[in-house]
Amino acid sequence: VCEGRDMGTVVFPQAPVKFFLTATPEARARRRHDELSAKGDTISFDDVLAQQNERDQRDSSRDVAPLKPAQDAVLVDSTAMTIEEVILHMVAIARSRLNS
Repeated sequence: VCEGRDMGTVVFPQAPVKFFLTATPEARARRRHDELSAKGDTISFDDVLAQQNERDQRDSSRDVAPLKPAQDAVLVDSTAMTIEEVILHMVAIARSRLNS
């Protein structure tokens, strides 16, 4: 198992199962803000959201290895899911694909 922004398109394009995790910008920023706050960082939610949107724009429009799902990746929208739900969902898909 590997994670990263270009694992399925650049690093492991032949992997038998690939996932592309997504969530709304607000959900992703809320998660990041909570993570930073737990570490004592006082950055505002709006600043986290702005930084994240800027990074997403840079990553998706760069010339080399732009952020995009592999054509055969399973898109997983985790906006309304807990981490446990995401894992169970992905494991079920991986088992199904690898056993068929």
